[in-house]
Amino acid sequence: MAHGASAQPPWRRRRLGLGALFAGLGLAWLLDVEMIWPSHPGRADWLPSLSGLAAVALLLVPGRRLPAEWRAGVAAVGSLALTLDLVLVGRSVPDWGLLETTCLLILLIRTCRSARPVAAVAVSAALAAAVIDEPLRTGGTGITLTYPFLLTFVVGGAIGAGCYLRMLDARRARMVAAVRLNERLQLARDLHDFVAHHVTGIVVQAQAAGFVHLSAPHSVGPVLRNIAEAGQETLDSMRRLVRVLREDEDTSQDRGDLYVELARLVSAFCGQDDDHADTRLEITTSARRTRLAPDAETSVHRLVQEALTNVRRHAPGARVAIRVDTAGDDLLRVDVHNTAPTRQAASPAGGRSGYGLMGLRERALAAGGTLAAGPADDGGWRITAHFPALPQPAVARETRSMPLLDATAIDTGHR
Repeated sequence: MAHGASAQPPWRRRRLGLGALFAGLGLAWLLDVEMIWPSHPGRADWLPSLSGLAAVALLLVPGRRLPAEWRAGVAAVGSLALTLDLVLVGRSVPDWGLLETTCLLILLIRTCRSARPVAAVAVSAALAAAVIDEPLRTGGTGITLTYPFLLTFVVGGAIGAGCYLRMLDARRARMVAAVRLNERLQLARDLHDFVAHHVTGIVVQAQAAGFVHLSAPHSVGPVLRNIAEAGQETLDSMRRLVRVLREDEDTSQDRGDLYVELARLVSAFCGQDDDHADTRLEITTSARRTRLAPDAETSVHRLVQEALTNVRRHAPGARVAIRVDTAGDDLLRVDVHNTAPTRQAASPAGGRSGYGLMGLRERALAAGGTLAAGPADDGGWRITAHFPALPQPAVARETRSMPLLDATAIDTGHR
């Protein structure tokens, strides 16, 4: 997860890639025209230019309209048919079509990367044959006979590139699955103590209700409502754990109040170096009055922790602002924003995988919330998450200890 000004938005990288692709295809088409223009006595001489444009159309057609395997298959069959027709008729053309060859090679890489195994083998073989046989359109004499041999190495390189990208995609998919599984398992550990605490409280209150009924029957109602609310909260949390598998019995320690823990995180972050001494944590009064499910609380804690870790790794000297507020009556909003780094960050150990952000998004979704992250307007980075709030209880409960309740903003800077 990059937090510096050097991070490029995905849409910008995609736009640059498309621009480079169109520039390369345009250059190949101009070279085809340059080869054909000096000698164009008949219409057949312009076939390579027209077939190249047809290949471009198949390359750029949206995937939702025509699957990649079908596009590659149609391109391979069309190219082979054109080559066979010219050879059987005995007509030669001045050039076999650089643009068409380029498009076929790109389709070959895509097919090896993303097609299903059986389809990838069949379509790749047809594309390879189409590319290698294209020089035969020029008459098959002299040095032209060496071109199929040279194109064999080009085709092998394209197949190797596609298989390498396929391996990288499979590795990334395994990493994504591992990150998601790890976050779900960690969430299960975090909820273990909560569920045990509430079930124990339900049992204790149910036993107390029996004694209260004998001495003060009019006081049983509030006790029963507390039991019902605790049971409902426990059931809601257990529903979110239906598909979460837990492999071990390691339980996490109680971290205490959420906002106290956030203040400790920020204070520890500021105390480790002077680069981020003016980090600011702001918690509004409305946020303090909001009740969260335990999985949402642990997700907020993990979000701030991961964000501060990435600021230290990727944005040295940046100013950090953390704000916890409400968004309506049923959502808690958490914003973590850091400015652009004041100097170039060293390459972090382990690289820049981006799996931390993926794990945060998975955890937020598991807690019923949402998470968005991306570059900020000032060249920094911003993470915004929303978590569902629990309804306020009908009966006031004993409040937990909150040493920071009197302050609406906590400035943890060490100036």
